[in-house]
Amino acid sequence: MSKLVVLKLDGDLEQQGFRITLEIGQEGQYPDIATSGALPPNPELAAQLAQWQTHYHRLSAPSRALKPRQIRYDGSLHPIEACLQSAKTLEKQLRLWLQSNSFREIDNQLRQALVQEEPIRILLRTDDQQLHQLPWHVWDVVEQYPKAEVALGAPKFRRPLTQLTRSASATSGVRILAILGDRSNINVEADQQMLTELPGANLTFLVEPSRRVLHDHLCEQPWDILFFAGHSETTEDGEGWIKLNPDVSLTIEELKYGVNRAIAHGLQFAIFNSCDGLGLAHALEELQLPQMIVMRQPIPDPVAQDFLKYFLKAFAGGEPFYLAEREARERLQSLEDQFPCASWLPVIYQHPAAIPATWQQLCRHPEEEEPSEPKTPNSKLKTPLSTSLQRPLGLVCLSSVTVTALVMGLRWFGWLQPWELQSYDRLLRQRPAELPDSRILLVGADERDLQQYGFPVPDAVLVQVIEKLGHHRPAAIGIDIYRDRPVLPGHESFVAELQSNPNVVPVCTWGTDETQAIAPPPDSPVEQIGFADLELDAADAVVRRHVLSRSPNPISPLSPCTTPYSFSLQLVFNYLDRQIPAIPPTLTAEQDWQFDTTIIKRLTPRTGGYQNLDARGNQILINYRATAEIAQQISITALLQDQIDPSWIRDRVVLVGVTAASVQDDQSTPYGRMRGLHIHAHIVSQLLDTILGDYSKVDASHRPLIQAMPQWADALWVLGWTLVGGVLVWHLRVHPTGIPILLNLTIGFGVAVGVLYGSCWFALVQGLWLPLIPTVLALGITGGVMLVLTPGSVVQ
Repeated sequence: MSKLVVLKLDGDLEQQGFRITLEIGQEGQYPDIATSGALPPNPELAAQLAQWQTHYHRLSAPSRALKPRQIRYDGSLHPIEACLQSAKTLEKQLRLWLQSNSFREIDNQLRQALVQEEPIRILLRTDDQQLHQLPWHVWDVVEQYPKAEVALGAPKFRRPLTQLTRSASATSGVRILAILGDRSNINVEADQQMLTELPGANLTFLVEPSRRVLHDHLCEQPWDILFFAGHSETTEDGEGWIKLNPDVSLTIEELKYGVNRAIAHGLQFAIFNSCDGLGLAHALEELQLPQMIVMRQPIPDPVAQDFLKYFLKAFAGGEPFYLAEREARERLQSLEDQFPCASWLPVIYQHPAAIPATWQQLCRHPEEEEPSEPKTPNSKLKTPLSTSLQRPLGLVCLSSVTVTALVMGLRWFGWLQPWELQSYDRLLRQRPAELPDSRILLVGADERDLQQYGFPVPDAVLVQVIEKLGHHRPAAIGIDIYRDRPVLPGHESFVAELQSNPNVVPVCTWGTDETQAIAPPPDSPVEQIGFADLELDAADAVVRRHVLSRSPNPISPLSPCTTPYSFSLQLVFNYLDRQIPAIPPTLTAEQDWQFDTTIIKRLTPRTGGYQNLDARGNQILINYRATAEIAQQISITALLQDQIDPSWIRDRVVLVGVTAASVQDDQSTPYGRMRGLHIHAHIVSQLLDTILGDYSKVDASHRPLIQAMPQWADALWVLGWTLVGGVLVWHLRVHPTGIPILLNLTIGFGVAVGVLYGSCWFALVQGLWLPLIPTVLALGITGGVMLVLTPGSVVQ
């Protein structure tokens, strides 16, 4: 499989810079990775690009050929040397620009996701003309991956018109319309000779044609490749034109209807082996041509001929389109002693939705198709449908497999995810009620506390809280209050308290980038800090998952929050360390956390209803405790005035935060709005239950993690239910009971859905997330199909 990398750049080079979105995925599939970044404005790079173009154009004759030895140049350097020096400076500035800090996350994601052995298409989608002119092949990502190549594409597009299929009578081979335009001062006969040597090509040459002849050929016959050799140019306003013959020059707009017709008939490629073709590419892109090769600048005749020779040899020899273009482009470097920057000239312009065909795919041979079976008088009776109808079990199996594949396909692309998450939330809320967790105590600053002590709560008050709690020997103290800067008075005492109490866990956040990150308390020991970030699902901003820990790689090196452990996990570490015997954490070979014999399995990109989940780090589904109050809660005033029982604190996990309604800290959860302090308490409770068992219950039951089956097992579950539904409909259809069939089916479907819902609810109580929505959908579709295809009373 090949990889597709899409970089969409929005902005401009000189003033705004570029906002960038990156998507990485397998060819023809939804992306597996999506992230964003930026590149700063770089007027120096724009100026250097213009300077290089000036040097390059001084070498150009007014035709396809470059004749550097015949051109006078009044500068202090030889024109070739000046062009090469300017090119080196441009390369250096481009590489430095791509090393910008704001682009680093994208660069890191690329290097982590790409493999050197696989073909990689890198598509730069932008309408900035200066970016189109830059030599992107010198980017070290391209140089370090030998099967990668860069192409340009438009930021906006629509899918091309439905392409007409080729009739069985059409001529076999790759259909090439080769236009040999005005030949003044250039040798297009060499191009013609190379085309005629192609294996499997069906060629039509138009030599210096008229506009009408060209238009007729575009409209009346289907083509795979459109080739042009001759003179072309892009004007200052960006319009491209080609010179058909000494008297006629045309823009693509003037060939619009003919080109549209050719694209509708299956035109896949256009190759303009002519000068300065970006204007042509932009015009053809508006007509939704799948892909094309053009030259960025004026191209000398020998370079044009060698590129065509190398490209055709590689492409017809079986290389993919992108790799054939890269091979041909790189081989032009051997000409750069005479023709500077020859390897900079070819560029692919790609329709974002198109996948390049191979030469072998274009070589269609209708005569090699399998012959149809000879018809017999009874052949009309031997259709797959009639055979299945004669065999009800076969029809049920065929319908069930087809519907299951359809529904699981919809699920794979994420179209069912919103409904699956909503049904998951409903099932969670319907679980049996539970008692509060007796191992946790919440100390919350309420409105009375804020009126007495102020907001933010001063460091001196937090010191009193920590000292008061410490007298009663808690297992861990979590301070869920951001303290990235001192809140006087008492800052020095607060820092000293953190440094002298290893069981006190302060918080920080890494945010979505370094600008949103919040630092931990100054001078606090890094091994005690936990990040307090909560994962919000993108579609509805509900907290269903939690990141326990993450590797250092995804965290920006500029972020002040560098701890790899979450706030809740640090508290659990401290609690388990107080057990007799202590339970140390370890990591398995799969990088899952293990506590004694309990393994905390991390989420995968496809877990339950989640599809294409960003599963970086050790993530779990939060198994919220089914209780109105997660744990006992007291105020800061009650604590400091000794209005508590010391047993509430001893050996417990104590979480300190703000609970006053005037301070906004609510997040959406499956149980409604909940403060962050309470969510962290739910996570701590879940982890302790999973590792130790729930000792707040009489039977000390083991509270499981919520996990899901692999995708293939989910598919088997759905298939099993569709088989049951198909058999049920078939049985009711062919064995009438005296009750109207629709009422019978409605009752049967209702009972089946009720049993299914109960099964999914029971499984979730036990910690297993089963596919409810896909199963209901598949059950209904299969029932409808069987109702239509099964005749009534066929066994009477």
